[in-house]
Amino acid sequence: MNFLTELLNNPGITKALPESIVETLQMVAISGVVTLLIGLPLGIFLHTSAPGGLRPFPVINRIVSDIIVNITRSIPFAILMVTLIPLARIITGTSIGPIAACVALSIGTIPFFARLVETALRDVSGGKIDAALVMGSTKMQIVTKVLLPEAMPGLVAALTTTMVTLVGYSAMAGIVGGGGLGRLAYNYGVQRFDSGVMVVTIIVIVAIVQVIQITGDIVARRVDHRSAGGSGKRRRRPEPAAAAAGVAEAPAESADPAPSVSGDRASAVSEARVRR
Repeated sequence: MNFLTELLNNPGITKALPESIVETLQMVAISGVVTLLIGLPLGIFLHTSAPGGLRPFPVINRIVSDIIVNITRSIPFAILMVTLIPLARIITGTSIGPIAACVALSIGTIPFFARLVETALRDVSGGKIDAALVMGSTKMQIVTKVLLPEAMPGLVAALTTTMVTLVGYSAMAGIVGGGGLGRLAYNYGVQRFDSGVMVVTIIVIVAIVQVIQITGDIVARRVDHRSAGGSGKRRRRPEPAAAAAGVAEAPAESADPAPSVSGDRASAVSEARVRR
C-alpha cells in the first residue's frame, strides 16, 4: 500500500507520465507514417530493380542498396540522431522535442523497413508473376495486382516490426532531447534514482509494444487469403464422402423397382402354368 501511495503522489507519475505517453505515441505515429510512405516504394524499387527483377537497373540498385540503405542501417541510432540534429533544426526549426526527433526516427527506420519489404516481395512465387506476364499484364499491374496482394501478410508483419522498433528508438531519442517516455525514465529513474517511475515507464512501454504486436498479428491473419481466417465466408464444397453417398443412393433407389417387376412376371407365368 505504501508503494502504491507513493506512486499516486509522485509528480512523475501524475503529471509527467501522461504527457510523456502522448509524446511517445506522437513520435511513433508520425515516424511510422513517413516510414511507410517512403520505405514501401523504396522496398518495391529494390526488388524490381534487382538483377532478374521486373525492370532491372543493376547499377542504380547497387548504389541505393549498398550505399544508401546498408550504410544508414549500419549506423547506431544514438549516433545517427546526434548527427542529424542540424538537419532536424533545418526541417522543423528546432533540435529538441518529439517533432524534431521524428526526423532521425524516420531516417533511421526507412532503410530497415525497405529491406523488410524487399524480403516480403521476394517470397512471392515466381510462377504467379510469369502467369501475369503471359496474360499481358503490365509491370505496374503486376506490382499492384500480384506482388503487393500476395505479399500483404509479410508487409503487415514488416510494418508491425518497424513500429515496435520505433517504440524502442523513441525511448533512446528521449535521452538526447526527444521527449517521451525515454526522457521521463532518464530524468526520474537515472538522475533522481526514482525506481518507481522507472518501473512504471517500463510497464507502459511493454504495454504499447504488446498492443502494436497483437494488432499487427490480427491484421496479418485477416489479409492472408491463404489461411482460413483471411479467406472470409466462402461456400463450402460438399465433402467427398457425402457426394459419394449421394451418388450411391441414386442407383439404389432406381434399382429398387426392378425386383418388383421381375417378381410380377414370375407370378404371372406360374399362374398360367397352373391353368394349363
